[in-house]
Amino acid sequence: MKRGNRYRIYPTNEQKVLLEKHFGCTRFIYNKLLEIKSILYKRCKISVSEFDLNKHLLVLKEVYPWLKEVNSGALQQASRNLNSAFNHFFKDGFGYPQKKRKKDHHFSFQLPQHYELDSSRILLPKLGWIKVKMHRDIKGEMKTLTVSRTPTGKYYISILTDDGEKSPEPEPFSHATLIGIDVGLTTFATLSTGEKIDNPKFLNNSLERLKCLQRRVSKKVIGSKNRRKAVHKLAKLHEKIANQRHDFQHKVSNRLVSENQAIAVETLNIKGMMKNHYRAQSTGDSGWYSFVLKLQYKAEWLGKTVIKISQWLPSSKTCSVCGYKHLNLTEDIREWICPVCGNIHDRDINAAINIKNFAVGTTV
Repeated sequence: MKRGNRYRIYPTNEQKVLLEKHFGCTRFIYNKLLEIKSILYKRCKISVSEFDLNKHLLVLKEVYPWLKEVNSGALQQASRNLNSAFNHFFKDGFGYPQKKRKKDHHFSFQLPQHYELDSSRILLPKLGWIKVKMHRDIKGEMKTLTVSRTPTGKYYISILTDDGEKSPEPEPFSHATLIGIDVGLTTFATLSTGEKIDNPKFLNNSLERLKCLQRRVSKKVIGSKNRRKAVHKLAKLHEKIANQRHDFQHKVSNRLVSENQAIAVETLNIKGMMKNHYRAQSTGDSGWYSFVLKLQYKAEWLGKTVIKISQWLPSSKTCSVCGYKHLNLTEDIREWICPVCGNIHDRDINAAINIKNFAVGTTV
């Protein structure tokens, strides 16, 4: 199994300058090769392979001598990333690769090899030994290493490892060991057992402070030292909100995966929901997509199963007892009585039970 291990590093001021050169050069190479590949195809209908792009790196180094100051492996990896982006575009239906911009905070580069690691330091080509905080041991063979910087100025390394073992086979499950989850805005997740997990709303709770810091940034002179300080404070608050959200999702996903053999969730159109001006902020604050991703890879590690059902199945409108469909059920109705069997349904709990039932019906 392959896993990523993320550690914080503490470079010196000279090393920070070299790291920034690596960030800029890899971004420049990615954009330059993307431009070359796009122009050749649009004008001449010529498809340039990854091999041809790697040969063109030598030409670019002669035209731009400052590219020789950074590690060549990082530049080649940028070319591989571009080729991977085009493969996703042609085969997986992803969007056309776009240029990376500095203001989008694309501060990262990858090293496929030639790095060494000990208990408290890491040796990176062109950079030397850098202090690293090893808060957990590395298990398995080390593969690609990614160096990144956050908007708050913190540097991290992420090491991809492969332990050489296959993922465990999914354990068999039954209706009793399967749980259904219905996500929402007011309640983060409602389980088919009747349990409701409150939505902490980290962004909403920090909204007033965010507005205050954003006003301070807007009033500062562009390019001034005071503006950089204000931007740094704003970035620290955004980072804190993101860390709170990830910590909450990790704790919830760990508990759900460890307590159940299988988990059923509903496929949601997040992009479509984000287009709703009145709910976009709350939808983004909930972070449903990242939560489901955490459920998936943790379930894969432990041999559990995550089942996705269609978003078009009427989970809220269907009576979980008799199957009656309430076609006129609007979103403001949180409880309703089934006219056939007379059961009183909580909208979210009923939806979670139906998600569980639909999942069993589609897998058996």
